[in-house]
Amino acid sequence: MNLILIAMILALLIPIYEAWQDENIWQKMLAFASIASKTSVMILVVSVLRGDWMIGVVGVIILSVGNAGLMLLAHVIKRMNEA
Repeated sequence: MNLILIAMILALLIPIYEAWQDENIWQKMLAFASIASKTSVMILVVSVLRGDWMIGVVGVIILSVGNAGLMLLAHVIKRMNEA
């Protein structure tokens, strides 16, 4: 169990490094969306291992709603920079 969670946390470091390195707003927002997706999958894994379905519901809500708002924010920021 601990090895799986450590591997998932290490996988989170890849988009964090990409967001830190790149100046393009779309690349940063995509990296943050990737972090949100990976975090919600980690929440789902923890909820299955613990047998707690309430934690799983939170993970599903983050997975389904979180990325749409982040992409909308990236589009608004891009439009503001163009004008």
